[in-house]
Amino acid sequence: MERVRDHGGSNDAGRRSSRAGAAAVRAGGRRPEKGDGERPEVFAGDPDFMTSLARGLSVIRAFSQQQRHQTIAEISTRTGITRAAVRRCLHTLERLGYVMAGDRRYSLRPKILSLGHAYLTSTTMSVAAQRFLDEVSAAVRESCSLAVLDEDDILYVVRSTTSTRIMSLDLHPGSRLPAFCTSMGRVLLAHLPPADLKAYLARARLTPQTERTITSKEKLAQVLATVRNTGYAIVDQELEMGLRSIAVPVKDSAGNVLAAMNVGTQAARVTVRELESRILPPLRAAVADLGILLSSAP
Repeated sequence: MERVRDHGGSNDAGRRSSRAGAAAVRAGGRRPEKGDGERPEVFAGDPDFMTSLARGLSVIRAFSQQQRHQTIAEISTRTGITRAAVRRCLHTLERLGYVMAGDRRYSLRPKILSLGHAYLTSTTMSVAAQRFLDEVSAAVRESCSLAVLDEDDILYVVRSTTSTRIMSLDLHPGSRLPAFCTSMGRVLLAHLPPADLKAYLARARLTPQTERTITSKEKLAQVLATVRNTGYAIVDQELEMGLRSIAVPVKDSAGNVLAAMNVGTQAARVTVRELESRILPPLRAAVADLGILLSSAP
């Protein structure tokens, strides 16, 4: 019965419609957009799409540093999934050892790290980048990180082993931040294909993080154009007061942007001019060498 509900029915006309919808996607039709992972109904035309799996992943992603312990009702509100479905997802995750329950609240267990560990250990970029991040961090005596674009957020992949905490939020591989107000996010957004960038700007919600955060889509588009031309992005206390950062793209030999690398500093210690004069050169040198290494990897 769950499978029938997932696919929206079992009549022949429904199946034909589903196959047609899936064929349209494969032929170059609508691609997934931000939030589709939390709204499985947008894939109703795909007969191979597992709604129950999508719901389970959405439940996992509902947990964060700020929401470590949540009730079924809270997760239902955050994901838009019914309480009954959330309860079944949590029951399954608990039986498998990924979630623990206590006093009607749920939290993730350490076993959940195994899901991301497979990516980190199998991705050449994450392994190769560590040395370069550590070298930059040692040279400029600041934290250095590498991230990729995941939907409308940046996803931290690697951080320098000597990184010091300069934000109220403790970042680590797997952490996510909004792309529009982070230096790495702006580098990655600036190098999106024009159609993808236009779609992002149309759907983005530019929620202010500080009084300095750019919340105008027109101004953000102008900033991204500048980033694309200069090859680097600086964010000055837009994500968090007291934090400045500078980022550059990591490109392969064909010029494709694979990731972004940044250095984060305290605004009280490092000026914007110093970011450009002292920190930008070693950052650019590091991503150039990393790009060559990634291009030559099998």
